[in-house]
Amino acid sequence: MLLERINQVNDIKKLDKSEWEPLAQEIRDFLIEKISVTGGHLASNLGVVELTMAMHLAFDFPQDQVVWDVGHQSYTHKLLTGRKAGFDELRKYGGMSGFPKRKESDCDCFDTGHSSTSISAGIGLVKARELTGGSQSVISVIGDGSMTGGMAFEALNNASQLKSNFIIVLNDNQMSIAENVGGLSQYLNGMRSAEGYNNFKEGLQSTLEKIPVYGDGIVRQLKKTKSGLKQLVIPGMFFEDMGITYLGPVDGHNIDQLIRTFKEAKRVRHAVLIHVCTKKGKGYEPAERHPSRFHGAEPFVIETGLPKSRRAKANYTDIFSTVMRKLGDRDEKVVAITAAMPDGTGLKRFKNMFPERFFDVGIAEQHAVTFAAGLAAGGMKPVVAVYSSFLQRAYDQVLHDVCIQNLHVVFAIDRAGLVGSDGETHQGIFDLSYLSSIPNMTIMAPKNKWELSDMLKFAVNYEGPAALRYPRGEAYDGLQEFRAPIEYGKSEMLYEEADIALLAVGSMVKTAEQVRNILKDTGYNCTLVNARFVKPLDEQMVEEMAKQHRILVTLEENVRSGGFGDHVLEYVNDRKLDMTVLNIALPDEYVEHGNVALLYKEVGLDAETIAKQIITAYIGQM
Repeated sequence: MLLERINQVNDIKKLDKSEWEPLAQEIRDFLIEKISVTGGHLASNLGVVELTMAMHLAFDFPQDQVVWDVGHQSYTHKLLTGRKAGFDELRKYGGMSGFPKRKESDCDCFDTGHSSTSISAGIGLVKARELTGGSQSVISVIGDGSMTGGMAFEALNNASQLKSNFIIVLNDNQMSIAENVGGLSQYLNGMRSAEGYNNFKEGLQSTLEKIPVYGDGIVRQLKKTKSGLKQLVIPGMFFEDMGITYLGPVDGHNIDQLIRTFKEAKRVRHAVLIHVCTKKGKGYEPAERHPSRFHGAEPFVIETGLPKSRRAKANYTDIFSTVMRKLGDRDEKVVAITAAMPDGTGLKRFKNMFPERFFDVGIAEQHAVTFAAGLAAGGMKPVVAVYSSFLQRAYDQVLHDVCIQNLHVVFAIDRAGLVGSDGETHQGIFDLSYLSSIPNMTIMAPKNKWELSDMLKFAVNYEGPAALRYPRGEAYDGLQEFRAPIEYGKSEMLYEEADIALLAVGSMVKTAEQVRNILKDTGYNCTLVNARFVKPLDEQMVEEMAKQHRILVTLEENVRSGGFGDHVLEYVNDRKLDMTVLNIALPDEYVEHGNVALLYKEVGLDAETIAKQIITAYIGQM
């Protein structure tokens, strides 16, 4: 086993060249075996095995620095830097992250998790190198999907001004999570399909050099021109015209060719982009056939690629998908927008039924929101389906382009709350805080699957900005007997008693019901209210709670700072209501990766821990 000889960084350089290809196969077999057990990002990692090996052969880590855009393709890098043992605990609580982490290794120079950031970070590292007199290479690896993000173009514009070496590796696999869309994808496809480009360039140079007396001079003169030899082959190249040297396309599975290109790139005294073509999912047939499904895979059976466990019940994304299809059928003004995630957000069925009213804008959340604002201004009813952690990227657009104009845009916020194995960069635990700070915004959260349906219908027919946030995973089907019509700004009374009042938001209603049962078994009276609306706050309900309750407990799956509980506490204090407020929320910190049920216990959001806190607080008021 060649992998047994890879125990620390740069061990790969001790291997004979003849062992590179067998090692690549061992790495793929290792990743397939481990990820089939733990789950993780498989297709993206299988596609960059040779590319990562070539970088580790051509550069010296950790002295040289590589920034992985998004970072879900860094598994081979982790293997080659001595973290093989960590794969048994990959993405588990306390185990190895599925993304680059500076605290894990000196070979991870920058933490990533969201797309389109690597070139910006790389330029920062280059400038730091210049200011400190360093000599290390800096490499940013970015996928063609991430290149659809506007931040990448902002960085390219900045990179064109560099006066020292900076290597950008464009990993072109024609995919983000779903297939790429837009003009950049078409542009890269044209470059990719320029048959024999490199051979043609080399052949042209060879032919010119054979011309007696003048040949060498012609080649030298062409190389000195601004556009260089490539302009004879692909006129008006985008990167070259910006002042960034373009090398490629390069076969991303040919280690020899990659190493030669890296060596050539290191000699360039400004920004250079290497266009590398890879196959997402390479070496594992199910992942090659279904790269989207194996982007973030659950544990699966290696022989078939099928998940080891079947979902028995619908999840919240499924419910959203069904309701969106029905709304699209009933109202021709309903349109749907996604940022490169039609499958993940549940819009695939809407896309299939109403393709002219479905818009995938690529990994471009800022554009998605302002685009939706334009649609709303034009009289449409846009629904932006997005993960909570990715909507953060468009905060200014929500505030400036949607809410200032009070435009009717619906934000369907999936993966709100703790999402588990992807960790800090993906936990959706800030949306209640940042959205509730924006005037004109209405925020709702459903207690179960039926309420998600009712709230989405309400939001689509409401006038003004509306956000509907719901968690990842199985849709709760309890409390189905409680289905009062949605009334703007009004909560829903579930169980009315006295002494202790629970006011719960969205996913925490299920937990609050469990807490209430524990309190009842312990001998305490307990009211349970489904908040429904985070903004506006149901002030009348809070006033009523103060009349018969000593303590009001707010429960939310969001950080405490700026969240629902903070707003309730502020109202109680401002009105000087005779009632203690206990806020149950996530700590004001980042939550690492791990199983969601385990994370609930670690952060104190499980029913038993909450019940103990309430009893302690209640006894203190007696």
